[in-house]
Amino acid sequence: MNTTEMLLRERQNIISGKLQANGRVLAAELALEFRVSEDTIRRDLREMAAAGLCERVYGGALPISPAGGSLKQRMDIALDRKELLAQAAVSQIAPGSTVFFDAGSTNLAIANALPSDMRLTAATNAPAIAAALMDNGGVDVIVIGGMVDRQVGGALGAKAMRDMEQLSPDLCILGACGIDLEAGVTTFGFEDAEFKRFATSRSRKVLVAVTSEKFGTAAPHSVLPVAHCECLVVEHDADEALLAAYRERGCRTVKAGRLDELR
Repeated sequence: MNTTEMLLRERQNIISGKLQANGRVLAAELALEFRVSEDTIRRDLREMAAAGLCERVYGGALPISPAGGSLKQRMDIALDRKELLAQAAVSQIAPGSTVFFDAGSTNLAIANALPSDMRLTAATNAPAIAAALMDNGGVDVIVIGGMVDRQVGGALGAKAMRDMEQLSPDLCILGACGIDLEAGVTTFGFEDAEFKRFATSRSRKVLVAVTSEKFGTAAPHSVLPVAHCECLVVEHDADEALLAAYRERGCRTVKAGRLDELR
């Protein structure tokens, strides 16, 4: 390895460390620190993104969202925390309304947390969520059809879009792989992002429930800006200063309960 390659590797290692420590890096600040051009830093970030070490956003980079894996794999992670988020999210659902449940393990927990006496019309593109909703006698279920993406756990593509076009939900409970003030809500799949954007455009309000590790992370495909998310449901220990910044963008925040309060 020549000197140039060593310097490049060392610089990128330092950038990776800053990402983990600070939650984001800015190209302009890195250029000043390393005494190189912003073009050089942007090239570093492109290479790091291609290697799966970060996710590029405007002006810099964010850590990659930890929310990878198939829906089946994600269903077994942080079950208690997702149950608490689900209880808080259910409190934001108006009885008698029409709600779209996007595919996602936290959204599955929300479907399971619906009271048995809550009257609701629920639509979903996720077979696992449809099955959970069917067990609730108070819920009328509409299934969005089409080819099911196993990674996402939901139907995507032209058929799903056509089905969604027939609906005008009062609330869209949107799945998110990452969320950040600047990057907004993001997801890993291109077609998943396209379907999510369309579902939110058909809905009066959007709710996103996220575990704390998704804050300040990004996935490759943008869904919608934070300002278009009417309600953000978060864990009890979410940073209040950060939540205040979300509220300044017009996003109402709701904190879930603590684990020792789980009923």
